[in-house]
This record gives sequence, C-alpha cells and structure tokens, in this order.
Amino acid sequence: MMSDPSFLSANMAPLAYIGPGAGFTFLGSFLILFATVGLALLSILSFPIRLLVHGIRRRRRRGGKPLVKRAVVLGLDGLDPQRLRELMQKGELPHFRALAESGTFSELQSTCPPMSPVAWSSFATGVNPGKHNIFDFLNRDLKSYLPQLSSSRIRETGKRRLFGGPSAEIELLRKSQPFWRVLGEHGVFSSVLRVPITFPPEKFSGLCLSAMCVPDLRGTQGAFTFYTTEAVNPAPRSAGDSGQGSEGARITVTRTDRRIVTHLPGPTVNGTPLQARMVVDLGKDEASATLKLSGQTVTLQVGRYSEWIPVKFRAGWQRIHGICRFLLIAAKPEFRLYVTPINLHPEHPAMPISHPPYYSIYLAKLHGLFATLGLAEDTWALTEGILTDAQFLQQTYDIHAERRTMFFEALKRTRTGMCCCVFDLSDRVQHMFFRYVDKRHRAETTPLAPGEPDPVTAAYRELDNLLGKTQAELGPDDILFVMSDHGFASFRRNVHINRWLEQEGYLVRRAEATSHDYLMDVDWDKTRAYSFGLSGIYFNLKGREARGTVTESEREALKKEIAAKLTALKDPESSEAVVHAVYDNHRVYSGPYRENGPDLIVGYQRGYRVSWETAKGQVAGDLFSDNTRPWSGDHCIDTTLVPGVLLSNRKLTASGGKPHIMDIAPTLLSLFGIQKPPYMDGQVLGTAREKGAHA
Repeated sequence: MMSDPSFLSANMAPLAYIGPGAGFTFLGSFLILFATVGLALLSILSFPIRLLVHGIRRRRRRGGKPLVKRAVVLGLDGLDPQRLRELMQKGELPHFRALAESGTFSELQSTCPPMSPVAWSSFATGVNPGKHNIFDFLNRDLKSYLPQLSSSRIRETGKRRLFGGPSAEIELLRKSQPFWRVLGEHGVFSSVLRVPITFPPEKFSGLCLSAMCVPDLRGTQGAFTFYTTEAVNPAPRSAGDSGQGSEGARITVTRTDRRIVTHLPGPTVNGTPLQARMVVDLGKDEASATLKLSGQTVTLQVGRYSEWIPVKFRAGWQRIHGICRFLLIAAKPEFRLYVTPINLHPEHPAMPISHPPYYSIYLAKLHGLFATLGLAEDTWALTEGILTDAQFLQQTYDIHAERRTMFFEALKRTRTGMCCCVFDLSDRVQHMFFRYVDKRHRAETTPLAPGEPDPVTAAYRELDNLLGKTQAELGPDDILFVMSDHGFASFRRNVHINRWLEQEGYLVRRAEATSHDYLMDVDWDKTRAYSFGLSGIYFNLKGREARGTVTESEREALKKEIAAKLTALKDPESSEAVVHAVYDNHRVYSGPYRENGPDLIVGYQRGYRVSWETAKGQVAGDLFSDNTRPWSGDHCIDTTLVPGVLLSNRKLTASGGKPHIMDIAPTLLSLFGIQKPPYMDGQVLGTAREKGAHA
C-alpha cells in the first residue's frame, strides 16, 4: 500500500493506550457470544424501523435514477500500468487483457506526492490533500519539531476506567468525509475492507475493517521479535547498512539441555512494560519444538509458520489480547526463532479496528484469526536478514489469502450497494523485489530456477487470478473498478536531502548535538529549511514553526531558489539528473489544511528517492549512496512518472483526458444517482450505460 511506514522506527514513542473494553476481555468468549446473540435479536426487532429509515433516505436521494445495482472496487495497491501492459502483451494476464479490451484501461493520475496514505485519502474523499490533511506518513509538531503520525492521534482523557486502566481517545486526522458515508446518507449500503487511512473507523451505513496505520499491540507500526542463542546478533543483510532504525527486538537466549525459557515483550500500560512467559522445548530430532505460551502448547516445525497464536498480557485485572505467528528458523547449531509483530486480536481488539465494533469479531468467528496490523507484511525482518526472500513471500501470500477470503464473503453478502477491498500484494512485492526486475540494482538477489517467474511477475499473475474470480461474481447490473493508487519504479540511489540542505546553508546543526534522529541536532535559530518523512521540504517559517526564521515575504523567493538548485542537481556517479520537478504547495494544494503539508514537494527521477536517513530526520552520510537494501522499488518520486491504473467493465471517459484518483468518489456517487458534493475536487467520469460487459 504504498511507500510504507517502515521508517517509523521503534524509537518513536509507542501508542501507550489500551482501548475501551480491554479491561473486560477477561470475561471471555461467553460474553462475546451473549453480546452477539443480543445484537442479532436487536437487529431483527429493529428491522421494520430500519427499513422505514432506509426508505426515507432513498426518497431523499438527490439526482437521477441509479445506473447500477452494485459497484465493486478492487483496489490493487501499487499496480503499475507499464508493467501491466508488458505482461498483458506477453499473454501472462488473460483476465486483465480481456477487461482492457472490452471495457476501460487507462493510467490514473495520482496525488502529489504519489504516496499511499495521501492517494487513498483522495480516493476516499474526492478532494486534494489541502482538504483532507494527509501529506505523508508523518507530520511535525510545530512547537517541538518532533514527528507525529499523520493519520491518527491518541490522547489521554484523564479519566479512569472501571478496572483502573487509562482512558484515551483516538482521533482520525484525515479530514473531509469518505464517499461511502455520503452513500449511506442516501440509503446505499457499503462494505469497505482494508482501505488505507480508515483507523480509527468512522460510523456510516455499512461495514468497515481498518487498514494502514493500525498499530500493533505495542503501539508501533510493526515490531517483530527475534530470539537467538548466538552471542553476537547477526549483521544486517545489506552491505554498508548500519542497521539503525530496526523495527525488531532481538533477544539473546540460553539453551539448558533442550529447553529455552524467555518472555515475549508486550504493550506498556501505565508506564509498565508487560511481558508473557514463554518456554520452548526443542525436539530430539532438532527439526521441531514445543512452544508454551499463555496457557497453550503449540508444535513448531523448522521452516514452517505457525497459525495465529493468541497471547495474553496481564495488567492487574486486565487481560490484554494479541495474536502473532511463530517461525522456527533453526534449532541447530544455533537456535533462531522469529515472531511477527503482535497484532491486535480481532475478537478482543484493544483499539477500535472495525465498524461496527463487532464486525472484526464476526470475521474472526467466520474465517479464523487474521492480521490486523496496517502493514502486516514484515519488511524490516527481510531487510535485516531475519527472514529469507521465500519466508517473506510466504508471509505476504498468507496475508493476501486472508484478505481474499474476506473479500469474496463480503462480495456475496453485499448484493446491492458498494463493495470495496484494497489488496497489498503488488505493493509489498514490488517494494522488496524490484531488484529482480531492475538488473542495475545492487541489492542481493537469489538465483531463480529455470522457468521460475520473478516475484513481481508471479504477484501480477496472482492478481490476474483474483480479477478473474471477481468477474465471475458479477451480475449484469454491476460495475467493476480495478484501480491502483500509484505505479512503481526502481529505487537504486539514496538522496540525503538534509545533507544537501546543510551543504547549501539552509540547515545548520548544533555542534554539541548527541542525537541524530528526528532533527534533534538542528540549530533552529539558524535553520531555514529542513526535511523528514518521504514527501518534501519544510520551511522554518516565522509565525508557524515555534522558532521560525523565514518571513512570509522571503518565502516565495526561497521556494524558487531551492527548486532551481534541486532541478539542476546531478548524480556525480552517472551525471544523471536527480530531480524531475519541484512542486510548490500553493500551486498543487488548495484548502484549509494546505499549510500543514510541506512547502516544497520534491519529485525525484526514476531510480532515486529520499534516503532513509532523511526520512528519519537525520543529517548524515554523503549526499548520494547506493541503496543495497531488499527494499528496492518505490514510488515516492515525481507523480507524473508513477501513475496508477484504472480498469472497468464499462467505458469511462474523463473530460480532462486522463482520469485522476480524485474522480473515483464523485463517479461512484453519480452511478447511484447522487450529485457530486460541491466540495469535491474530482470530476464525474463519463460512464457508458451498457450492461453485461463484465463477462
């Protein structure tokens, strides 16, 4: 989904919150069953009232007669139009090719920057970032200059719950409203699965399972645990990589005979880190082990992932629930055990992850436990050499299979209205395996067997199968949208923009600085511009930043000066231009939240991207360096170079030539006979009325 928030390291303060109801989870499954039965009875008893309200809403519908019975949106994060064309021409993707020939196939303009949280927010709301307030994975605190998660905020309320735990509120920072809420106001039901920036979930007439930026139980964006008997932790996989910014906890354990006694780190509650006792007994064959955790006994096999294992952490009367999977990597000569990030338990979520709240419980009861973390695929474990390529791919496809199951169940139950699901397979695989596609990339690759497709091609084939099965579920009055939020490019070279800003005199560091992350060593009284995150450059503006140095009258000249220098920047290794274009926020954004975004958005050329060091607010290293990490593909470059894709089983036309991701929301409203709200920036795509084009 994205350029993922993996650079949000565990060094950031975790979300120290255990949500409403966590203190009651020890009451167990009986109350859940009781509550579910009660809700079902209430639903039956209230059916006549709901039917009446539904009828009133339908009569209030603005506009003309609906053109469709059901709209299905298949979101394929990061699906690239150029690669799609190449594979269709080779005959690799028959369902995509047939859909492109019979309906619509077009590039889809993305947002600036073409980043998943930004683009999917514009998809949901139909507005530009200046109106929905999402510009990156991170935003900054204007008083402290410290980074904050851009999508949600957790605040202590000062109240205490019944069993003594803290009470807090989770606020969604995305502004405007999603189109499915507008649909609901006009009597149209929606099922919304795993669309980014839906945490915490909003109330509307439908069902929602949240996605990107849902934290793990520790409050991070994904922190694995790795156990080993090795005296020295294994070096990071990538040559020249310091390993800083690790998202994992490495725990050295001791083996006594065949037994290992350790603990699984959990959340922090009231300032106290919680943990669960864990015992591993190695089998005599040294190819298996028995895990004892939270009252359960689980058999592990070397090289095989376990199922999702529930785990409980005690905090006084509270029982805080999570789930994780285990991979016994090796039992000899050294013990190596990988544990996924601890996901929120869908049946006992410590934070709200679905609407209605019981929807995640329903899904778990129906299909079994499933990943709830926003970025569930553990890219850091692959980057640091904990997981092999094959082990990461297995994890990724397992998560994809969970989502497939949920999607087709939702599709069968949503017989009228709108059903939308976003799949991450193409995004995750291209991020981590573009090194197989780009032969110029300097990251390590594993030799492929004769005739074996590279991981990117294999992922596109799987999505072609997904499309084919989706088409088989459509009726003659259904419209299908297949879309991505952006395309993809190789990420061969790091650009350390904060180093460049320092060299050009725009950023100044304190001589006595001891901490390098998150701009901690910046002298704000002498600094005019700085960068962090993945999207752009911020000015140290007077009246906005706490210690601003740039006046409003100096702002425009500074924008032109920095933009001119960056577009002239060359890579000394190849003499290639590094920056395709630099965008002024006043020209690409409009709306009340424009000033919350970067002042300049840097649109890099293919092959280049802002460095991980700059993303973390560091001012370190040479201006350019090779990217030798497995994370070898990206899209945080110039938006014109990585458009998304739009396919449909009906002919679609855009008045401006090429459709924009903001156009999807007003188009879907129009298909159900609802006028586009005046605040929406997107345009209604012209839609052919012929039916039966889904075959």
